[in-house]
Amino acid sequence: MTAWAQLLHFYQPPTQTHDVLTRVANESYRPLLQVLREHPGARLAINVNAVLTEMLADHGLGDVVDGLRELGERGQAEYVGSGRYHPILPLIPAAERARSLAENGRVNRRLLGESYSPAGFFPPEMCWSGAIAAEIAAAGHEWVVLSGVACPTEWPTDLVYRTPANGRSLRVLFRDDVRSNRISFRETSPEQFLADLARVGGGRRAYVVTAMDAETYGHHIRGWEREFLAATYAAVEAQAGGRVERGTSRVRMVTPSEVVQDFPAGPLVEPFPSSWSTSRDDIAALNPYPLWQAPGNRVHALQWEYVHHCLDLLTAGQRYAESDEARKHAAMAGDLLQPALHSCQFWWASRRPMWDATMVHRGFQLLNGVLLNAMRAVHLGTASARMKQELSWRFAAANELRTQLERHLFLDVPL
Repeated sequence: MTAWAQLLHFYQPPTQTHDVLTRVANESYRPLLQVLREHPGARLAINVNAVLTEMLADHGLGDVVDGLRELGERGQAEYVGSGRYHPILPLIPAAERARSLAENGRVNRRLLGESYSPAGFFPPEMCWSGAIAAEIAAAGHEWVVLSGVACPTEWPTDLVYRTPANGRSLRVLFRDDVRSNRISFRETSPEQFLADLARVGGGRRAYVVTAMDAETYGHHIRGWEREFLAATYAAVEAQAGGRVERGTSRVRMVTPSEVVQDFPAGPLVEPFPSSWSTSRDDIAALNPYPLWQAPGNRVHALQWEYVHHCLDLLTAGQRYAESDEARKHAAMAGDLLQPALHSCQFWWASRRPMWDATMVHRGFQLLNGVLLNAMRAVHLGTASARMKQELSWRFAAANELRTQLERHLFLDVPL
């Protein structure tokens, strides 16, 4: 028997337009929910970042939120935790990681109801380093799903590895990258996929985890929610009680938490820093997050240098904000920081092959709001004249970075 645990990741950035959000809902989210309603025996995990849950509710697309909530309420799906605005967790400060996880849980519990109580965790883009384990464990999560490329040892099919996390351990479910990508790039069929899954255990108990963007179905590949997903669900349902060929086993759909419960714990491992877009060559080249912070990518370097100016000036603004006006600007800067750290602005700057100057600039404008309000808090605060001057120099340095970045984005001036 092969247990198949499927995870679907729902996300749109905070800079997304209403028109695109509506199109994605019509092409992907609503058709997906309909397929799942028609196949109540289908089991899966859902990660929906709270930025999307909130945008759907705010943009008149609340029926999608209702549909996601119904899946949890009837036990068909389990929710998985993440970061509210989809940040690259290994690349931001620990305090901002913890805040992102907490805000994601708070917003999703409000909108998705009491069934939102995730045992598992999906790091945005599956970006992992051991440094983020402490915040994941502290938020109450018991397991984490990572890309298969992160697996540092023998591939697991009948046990679940563990990784150290703040004095205890997290279970680690490694995504089967090959099988997941075959689905994501339309390189398989329901018949091929299930026949392949059935052979995994060789007649013994085994499991396979697949994970991909929910938008794969219907938005990236038109009709794929019917052509692949609905057909696969129907085939698994028809298989129940049917004859099984010698040397194969049936496939059953489970949630990732059921894998963690049903399969024994394996030894401790330290997964490689990586993402679900990282290759083994990237890991060997010490480039674990190639689409978000790649060595040699000048735009990435400018973006992250600007982020660090924002973080330092925000810290200073908060430290010296003692008047009501100063506290107001420090609070505005702090509120902008979380959406300003969303991953897409770096992804669109990767040139691997993604490149969209407008999407990069939209994210940068959020960062610019952090910087401006943080600096306003500094000047209205109680810092000494010398400290204000030093921080003004930091502000000027950040503005020079802004000029360089914008010249590169819109004038295509080499840096």
